[in-house]
Amino acid sequence: MTDTNLRTSRMHLLFMLPLVLEVQSISMNHNFTCDCSCHVELKSANCTNSNFTRLPETLPPFTELLDLSYNHLTVIQPRAFHTTRRLRVLLLNDNAIVVLADGAFFMLEDLLRLDLSRNQISSLSEGFSQGLGSLRDLSLAENNLTSLNSSCFVHLDAIQRLNLSRNNIETIQMRAFGSMSTLRQIHLDSNKIKVLKNGVFSMLRNLEVLNLQYNQIDCLDVGVFSPLTSLALLDLTNNSLSTIHFKTFLSLNTYSTHIMLKENPWKCDCDLQRVLRKLCNVKRLFLDDYNQICPGLEEFDPCVGEMITVLVITITVVITVVAAVVMAEKKRGKRNKEKHWTQAKDLSYASQD
Repeated sequence: MTDTNLRTSRMHLLFMLPLVLEVQSISMNHNFTCDCSCHVELKSANCTNSNFTRLPETLPPFTELLDLSYNHLTVIQPRAFHTTRRLRVLLLNDNAIVVLADGAFFMLEDLLRLDLSRNQISSLSEGFSQGLGSLRDLSLAENNLTSLNSSCFVHLDAIQRLNLSRNNIETIQMRAFGSMSTLRQIHLDSNKIKVLKNGVFSMLRNLEVLNLQYNQIDCLDVGVFSPLTSLALLDLTNNSLSTIHFKTFLSLNTYSTHIMLKENPWKCDCDLQRVLRKLCNVKRLFLDDYNQICPGLEEFDPCVGEMITVLVITITVVITVVAAVVMAEKKRGKRNKEKHWTQAKDLSYASQD
């Protein structure tokens, strides 16, 4: 065979190789067993509402979307998904999961979304997130979490959205989100948080949405929001705030931040009104619900009455001082006249003598 023919044959082989591999892959994909409803073209396995109490043993290795929602799973063991390493979406919501073992999701290097909402998870170990370095979206909504510490999310290097709503979270320790610098949204609504201290949101320079509505927050440290240099929405509606400090929000060094404050037990006095008006004058801060913070405040402004009272007192004091000065001058003039008259009289008597 000539060199030319040899090169031509090699070229044909190179062109045919991808086709051969594709045919082989399709053949392999059709020769699988599956405990769920599996779709080759969609690369998905639908195991929802199947009454599973443990993970199915037979799933195709090409699966990228695995739906195990609405089952009866209670424990996720270490490396539970080692046979489905290509997973990109894993739905475990609406089960009865109590325990996430260390390394439960280990080897899922391509996983982008993990839904664990509506389970019975009460704590997160440091190792639960091992192997989730590519995860973008994590939902732990409607579980039994009571506190968050700095070891809960240490391996979530690419996370962008974290949903922790409707738990029983009371305390968030300093730097609880310290390893999540890529985070853009945190949903902490409908928990039992009372106090937010400095350092809670440190390192979250990319955070854009902070949802804290429906908690019991009554105290905000002055610098608690200062690390949030990209924050676009801060929702504090339906909490227990009665007053706020101007510097707490002024420390938000952002380009534009919308702040929601309605439905709190505000002490609608002049001090609060001054703070709100000062915040409205900060061009980068927007109080979208300003007119709903203290309803009726614009119709009857208590500070107007206070200003009138202060003005009346000031005028009264001024009039009193002026009157006192005038009276003093009159008395001084009268004394001077009496003095001059006495001197004149004495001179008159002296001249007669």
